[in-house]
Amino acid sequence: MDLDLQGKSVIVTAASKGLGKAIATEFAREGANVVIGSRSEQALKQTVQEIKQETGNENVHYEICDMKNPEQIKKIVSKAVEWNGTIDVLINNAGGPPAGHFMDMKDEDWYHAFELNLLSFVRTTREVLPYMKNQKRGHIVNLTSSSIKQSLDHLLLSNSIRPGVAGFTKSLAQEIGEDNILVNTVGPGTIETDRILELNQVRAKQQGVSVDAIKEQAEQAIPMRRYGRPEEFAKAVVFLASGANTYITGQSLIVDGGLIKAL
Repeated sequence: MDLDLQGKSVIVTAASKGLGKAIATEFAREGANVVIGSRSEQALKQTVQEIKQETGNENVHYEICDMKNPEQIKKIVSKAVEWNGTIDVLINNAGGPPAGHFMDMKDEDWYHAFELNLLSFVRTTREVLPYMKNQKRGHIVNLTSSSIKQSLDHLLLSNSIRPGVAGFTKSLAQEIGEDNILVNTVGPGTIETDRILELNQVRAKQQGVSVDAIKEQAEQAIPMRRYGRPEEFAKAVVFLASGANTYITGQSLIVDGGLIKAL
């Protein structure tokens, strides 16, 4: 299948590690011109070099971008346009909010989760849409969590804020479909990343058991009996954001090995 990504201009945010890095790597493998963002310049430099070495694609750049900083969001878009002429694909990604119970959360925690995991996506989308509208094509994929379909224990902030991204995606798809701009949401289940390892440590401490016991328990709940790999998740995202996807928009896909039981 031709994904029609050769030479396309792609932005992937929060991409110095984890799922963002895996997605950026798959785009680079397909010949896209990729710009990645993250808060750490040192991590970005290393990631760019690793992607170039792994894929042989030299058209990979970085720009520092804290997803809570509106000016840095504007700059990563302007730099991508400077390097690549336009924006064809936007992958909205951001780190997840902290775990915890309701009474543990202060107003600052709620504001942080809202700005990081919803408002930041609104800001990046606002910046890229003029380019996509002008060329009458584009793909936007918003990364969320399986919590958009089924609530997750001890992840109150994610359960509350992430579904807003699904609503944003559905509404935006209705509004810009006539411009041939496709917008979708993809949520990971249990994919083996630093974020999952961090949450496993929290759960192990809460339950008084080992991290290995938490992992084994989690794997038994997944029909495929294993954690997903970042590259497996990345392939689904890249397809939805590629030229091979011409009619799927406004949808929410969960990549989870069958874990979530909600319809």
